[in-house]
Amino acid sequence: METLLQIMVILFLARIFSEFGERLGLPGIVGEIGAGFIFALVLKPADIETFSFFAELGAIFLLFTAGYKEVHVKDLKAASTSALIPTASQIIVAFGLGFMLGEMFGFGFAESLFMAVAFSPTSISVVVKTLIDTDYLSSKPGSMMLTSAVFDDIIGIFLLSIVISVATISQFPSGIQILLTLGQIVVFILIMGFLGWKIFPFLFKYIQKMHTKESLFSFVLLIALFSAYLAEVFGLHAVIGAFFGGIILSDLPLAKIETVQKKVSGIAYGFFTPMFFAFIGLSMKTEVLFTAGTFTILVIIFALSGKLIGGFIGTKLAGFTTKDSLIFGIGMMPRAGVELVVIAIGKELEIISNEVFSAIVLMVVISIIISPILLEMSIRYKEKGLIAS
Repeated sequence: METLLQIMVILFLARIFSEFGERLGLPGIVGEIGAGFIFALVLKPADIETFSFFAELGAIFLLFTAGYKEVHVKDLKAASTSALIPTASQIIVAFGLGFMLGEMFGFGFAESLFMAVAFSPTSISVVVKTLIDTDYLSSKPGSMMLTSAVFDDIIGIFLLSIVISVATISQFPSGIQILLTLGQIVVFILIMGFLGWKIFPFLFKYIQKMHTKESLFSFVLLIALFSAYLAEVFGLHAVIGAFFGGIILSDLPLAKIETVQKKVSGIAYGFFTPMFFAFIGLSMKTEVLFTAGTFTILVIIFALSGKLIGGFIGTKLAGFTTKDSLIFGIGMMPRAGVELVVIAIGKELEIISNEVFSAIVLMVVISIIISPILLEMSIRYKEKGLIAS
């Protein structure tokens, strides 16, 4: 089958399966992962290099768009104090359980770290619809979920950058190695900050005067790719640069124009990210899922309970009631974009096995399905007074 035809078929399947999933009340990425899985199962493509390239661009634009559209620096500053304890608690518990599970099954240091990082982030977009439907989005736990999930992604990206930099050592890094890694990240962030403070605003003023069609849109895309490339220059992964590039632009009024954002979302969610999620499904190994057994079940239990327990403890320490703490913990359970980027990178670097990769993908899918159900149940029970304070 020719490459163009393969791309057309998998994109078509991704759109159809995504629509089918959303009509069932599930996020579209479940359908996109399923489309890739079915494509591989039925057609068994021998050459997936082209898909791998588009998937890498998909991961870059997924995180760039997340930073560009969803992260608001001013809001983060205002909410950072109240969200600090719940965020730290649920990340520490989830990270610890992920690493412990890897050690229990005799994985190498680097593979256990990748598992731990994949357990850490949260996908708030999965539960936002439930919060809206139950009129709970503006509640204390609802607003805390939104803030904590954004911090989750930022911390998850930071942890990923550390893990990638030290993964090849295959042992616990020395103090000097950690400092060098942190130095790379700090220098990269300082350069991006300077560009966002001085260079980009000047360039955007000039670009807005250009007569060439879609100049502003093109420049936003260029910054996404430039940020990704600059991160690689500093020994970080491209997706880390893309995420920070998006955050930098999210704080520039000249860059954060609604029409441009819609176009960026269009190219990201219309083509690149469906290819990324389909590639995740395509990369899953059917035989591994059926033979993994106990490990796969434990991945699901540890990953979901880590967020639930950590979120519950953190919000109780922050002064939440038992009811609201339980709701917050459930709201932190679902995973999606960042987690899949983490394991895709781990597989690309040949650090995590097919067993780990497939088990975490299954965990992501299950978390997406059950978290909104449990969240709605907990909110309804609270309203009926069935959960003790």
